[in-house]
Amino acid sequence: MSSPTVNRQALPWYRQAAQLVARDVLLKSIGIPAFIAVFFAAYFYVLKHPAYPVTVMPVTWLDRLIGFEPMALSLYVSLWVYVSLPPAFLASRRELYLYSLAMAGTCLTGLVIFYFWPTTVPVANIDWSLYPGVDFLKNMDAAGNACPSLHVATAVFSGFWLHHLLRRFGAPPWARLLNALWCIGIVYSTVATRQHVAVDMWAGLLLGTATACLSLRHVVRTRADHHRPYLAA
Repeated sequence: MSSPTVNRQALPWYRQAAQLVARDVLLKSIGIPAFIAVFFAAYFYVLKHPAYPVTVMPVTWLDRLIGFEPMALSLYVSLWVYVSLPPAFLASRRELYLYSLAMAGTCLTGLVIFYFWPTTVPVANIDWSLYPGVDFLKNMDAAGNACPSLHVATAVFSGFWLHHLLRRFGAPPWARLLNALWCIGIVYSTVATRQHVAVDMWAGLLLGTATACLSLRHVVRTRADHHRPYLAA
């Protein structure tokens, strides 16, 4: 008689992922939008009430290399779909709570930095009215809270977690490559839409990588301890 674990592992990777989306679906469907709403409330509060004068971030050679690309807007806004995928595919509430705490820690770190060291991107010599989509983004999200880029940090954090989950499901290499390309595309879009400069991007990469690696290290260690057989005395 096969165990539920063996049966689940025998399923194709996409069937495993689909089954987990339905697990704790009410908690996930309420929790993910609620988390995003709370984050935005705190984000815009800090944006409007910084503790100190705002620093304009420098433009580097990489900013000049990456040209303005209005078509990158679709990649930029796709972040909100991307960050919703890892928690949707988590198997237990324990992991869901750990993921949420780690993501909250990532965002809180950025917000604390924004409050005590407010930053903005330099004014670009671009007529935004020629690009209605990007113009709408600029009006919705002023060019503040720049460094580190939380857009990059949360994308990288989600990318590491998705890679971990895809490996757990036994997903093929093309699925993991698609995840990496999506994450890279979001990172690229932050500079290509001129929402951030390269320095913001690098700082976001560092923050997202650090918090993702720390949280995943804890997950791997916890799962290993859970599955380790007890030795007879």
